[in-house]
Amino acid sequence: MTSLAHTSAPLAPAKVGTVRPVFDWLIIVAILAVAAVYVRAIYFTPVEALQGEAQKIYYIHLSSILGAYLSITITALMSIVALWLHDERADRLAEASAEVGLVFLTVVLTTGPIWGHKIWGAWWAWWDARLTLTLFLWLVIISYLVLRGAIEDAAMRTRYSAVLALLGALLIPFIHLSVYMFAARLHPMPVVLKPDRPSLAPEMLTTLLLALGAFFLLCIALMRARYRLGAQRELLAALEGEGGVR
Repeated sequence: MTSLAHTSAPLAPAKVGTVRPVFDWLIIVAILAVAAVYVRAIYFTPVEALQGEAQKIYYIHLSSILGAYLSITITALMSIVALWLHDERADRLAEASAEVGLVFLTVVLTTGPIWGHKIWGAWWAWWDARLTLTLFLWLVIISYLVLRGAIEDAAMRTRYSAVLALLGALLIPFIHLSVYMFAARLHPMPVVLKPDRPSLAPEMLTTLLLALGAFFLLCIALMRARYRLGAQRELLAALEGEGGVR
């Protein structure tokens, strides 16, 4: 009887403190950094000889992939922490990171076909493992968010959604290594994230590194903003609940 009550208990709520604004200086700095990187990419970075101007999509495409990977990894880690410590704050951060990860994955699945159609002459190829696995990851994160909205019990919601969060994180290495595992593919071998030195020209590599830094900052800023929005919603719900009881 005691163990049953323990497993169905809600997550321990965080202490109510000062509610901070959703958007602050960090989101502004992140947006300006992304804008500055793309000014550099468009006007001050050489054009790739074979792909032409379309290659400049690369900077937002790869940076968005790493932003998605970071967000989904944090979702999985915070899901484990929420299960272990029964901490409502970790569960809230897991949800916030998943939503941000979905945004970055959507950018990846939008810019990829646009770039691919210009270079490969095809919008999509189901036999390309990296394309298909990335789409599958996108569906897993959508399922994670739908599941969270469908379950009211906090402890049950955390347990079930953690399974999808871990599945999403486990897909990441398979997506990256798919170009090595499957011979039939459209995606080329990595030119930056590979055991040997990067195969980009110095100016392009500098732009890419700046883009990775800017998108990393944007990812953190969006996660923090979404986390604060979740805290505000929960505080408002708690205050409304107290008002209803009174």
